[in-house]
Amino acid sequence: MSHVELDLSADVVTLTERLVDIESVSRNEQAIADAVEAALAPLPHLTLTRRGHTVVAHTDLGRGERVVLAGHLDTVPLNDNLPSRIDGADLHGLGSCDMKGGDAVILRLAAAVAEPVRDVTFILYEAEEIESEFNGLSKLSVSDPDLMGADFAILMEPSDGVVEAGCQGTMRVDVTAHGERAHSARSWKGVNAIHRATPILERLSAYDARMPVIDGLTYHEGLNAVGIRGGVAGNVLPDLCTVSVNYRFAPDRSEAEAEAFLREFFSGYDVLVADSAPGALPGLDRPAAKEFVDAVGGTVNPKFGWTDVARFAALGVPAVNFGPGDPMLAHKQEEFVPLEQIRHCERVLTDWLRGDR
Repeated sequence: MSHVELDLSADVVTLTERLVDIESVSRNEQAIADAVEAALAPLPHLTLTRRGHTVVAHTDLGRGERVVLAGHLDTVPLNDNLPSRIDGADLHGLGSCDMKGGDAVILRLAAAVAEPVRDVTFILYEAEEIESEFNGLSKLSVSDPDLMGADFAILMEPSDGVVEAGCQGTMRVDVTAHGERAHSARSWKGVNAIHRATPILERLSAYDARMPVIDGLTYHEGLNAVGIRGGVAGNVLPDLCTVSVNYRFAPDRSEAEAEAFLREFFSGYDVLVADSAPGALPGLDRPAAKEFVDAVGGTVNPKFGWTDVARFAALGVPAVNFGPGDPMLAHKQEEFVPLEQIRHCERVLTDWLRGDR
């Protein structure tokens, strides 16, 4: 698809439909990025920057604060769920929930709020749904970190139209028990590594979840086996057994602290970090964050999963998730977004940026 036009004067639901109908599976975002850039380019109050298929537009009004509104343009692969369709109070289609409803809100705000009380940076970026090396925000944090600088950031991931603050970190480790191979008919001549892994599972079963309170929000950590590997043949005692463990840690712990906890928790075993991403503190003590929470009704939930808010946190920018759609519907064939949630998010953010709340 090429030469797609987006009318930013259209209502936010119509704009969501138009965005959903532009197929933009990860690594195929050129058409949608071109359309976004073309729609924003004529707006005199915005300065545009394009990096790959990531489009950044920002105001320079000399305000005392700057906020970022960000959303990814890509989707997971097609699953017989295009084009979009409206069924009663819901808009269905690939990416409707995750997260083109939120993208439509961002574009409407960029066009309609020409003189916000805070300077605003709008970021619509590529490749969130795949490996981090392709992520538009990740690339931007290296090439143009100043474009991500702000006092506060809002990532418009689906959150049912309520604020989800910060996010937990995630770390995956391989915990390995060692043994000695032997013929199973003479098992006493060896050491069964799978049997030696039993205490690993027992420690996990007995784990008492840490639940720290941060900025008044209670985070619930998780420590779980997510895989196990071991075995050589049906008649051989295995000399290795590896349990893959996922740790979801609260954002008051750094990656180094999370790793130290895991090494102590699994003392006596080899522990290898296989994958890791930091959490993000909610930062609700910042003035812009407080005012935003008040503007949306004061309800704030902790974010238990990991989102790109952590990329802002790494730059010292507190961030929250706030967008239309049920996050449980993300990536499902039947994903949809309630029309009223799209309109609600647009109303709230419009009033907040204009200083009406």
